[in-house]
Amino acid sequence: MLRQELNELLTQTGPGTSMGALFRQYWMPALLAEELPENDCPPVRVKILSERLIAFRDSDGRYGLIDEFCAHRGASLWFGRNEQGGLRCSYHGWKYDVTGQCVEVPSEPENSNFCSNVKLTGYPLVKVGDILWTYMGDLAKRPGLPEFEFAQVPPEQTFTSKRWQECNWLQALEGGIDSSHVSWLHSGALKTDPLFKGARGNQYNMKDLKPYFEVAEADGGLFVGARRNAEEGTYYWRITPWIMPSFTMVPPRGDHPVHGHIWVPIDDENCWVYTFDYHPVRPLTDAERQAMMDGFGVHSENIPGTYRPVRNKDNDYLMDREAQRRGEDYSGIRGIAIQDSSLQESMGPIVDRSKERLVPADSGIIKARQKLRKAAIALRDEGVTPPGVDPAHHRVRSAAVVLPREESFLEACRDAVTVTPGVPQASV
Repeated sequence: MLRQELNELLTQTGPGTSMGALFRQYWMPALLAEELPENDCPPVRVKILSERLIAFRDSDGRYGLIDEFCAHRGASLWFGRNEQGGLRCSYHGWKYDVTGQCVEVPSEPENSNFCSNVKLTGYPLVKVGDILWTYMGDLAKRPGLPEFEFAQVPPEQTFTSKRWQECNWLQALEGGIDSSHVSWLHSGALKTDPLFKGARGNQYNMKDLKPYFEVAEADGGLFVGARRNAEEGTYYWRITPWIMPSFTMVPPRGDHPVHGHIWVPIDDENCWVYTFDYHPVRPLTDAERQAMMDGFGVHSENIPGTYRPVRNKDNDYLMDREAQRRGEDYSGIRGIAIQDSSLQESMGPIVDRSKERLVPADSGIIKARQKLRKAAIALRDEGVTPPGVDPAHHRVRSAAVVLPREESFLEACRDAVTVTPGVPQASV
């Protein structure tokens, strides 16, 4: 169990909180690049770490992320006009550039310098891969841009989606570093999902329902190793990297693309889940890309025009008890992503961890909580830069391997969990 004060420290991310300050040390996904497809396109509402912001793309293609509300009388700039190099408030015509600087107040005399003294909060917004990333911390300490492999490979080798999850970021993240539930919750998908099925590793998942966990330190976070019995004298290892604060990669299966998630707090009771699939050495096939768009693998089918899943808590995730009874879907819910989110959301907006009872299979979750707590306190009390800020910490991979029983998973897999361009993923 976790004491209530520690649960609050880890789950609260708004302004003035220790965990919010921690998140502000990193580049975070703010929105998908597809949401601002062209110059002077409509602005987009963005809420991160409980801050209400507006993203827009100006006439020169520059991206901006600024306070949602006009400095004049607080009208939302979502109703504004994106035109001629800035975003103009529809109420009285005040205009702002991508940094939040006010550049025009029509009611002021031509020789007035009033504009120069008006500036909204603004954060950098930069495209890396399919994502527009922002940094909300001290600009003097801004780190290098993200170097996660999925955002570095050519566009034809990667795909990124986004969905809204209606619970705190931490309980969603904890599902991403928990390999023990795969043999239960996702057992149907291992047989039928086009982005999972057919891998030899699936057989090990289904035959050994009691994985043994080892957790190793990484420069940016942790490597969580889940060990299952394989052929005589060998173990099947699935190695999940967690890079602070909220990046995880799912161990691969066969030659299927590698996938993973980044969880970004919207507020304390909601988060965005950015989900990626990529292949290190080949383009994604048309069939793979279509499957991702249709909500297979770890992606979701969303309500058209939104990033809310079709299967959501308002319709009980379209649960099918007959499919559950037949064994097609262990929980009766279709889709790996929604199988996860349905149970994570069922815990409530913020789960009360003082009531939980953890077991050895939860060792990765326990270590991650400890690392987050220590990093948040060290940043708050001593100004220590947390792990995962350095882009070099991003150059990791997940791996799935079969090893002799006497070998240490991390010693044997150091190359496998390190990004090497042009080398395929270690997979079974």
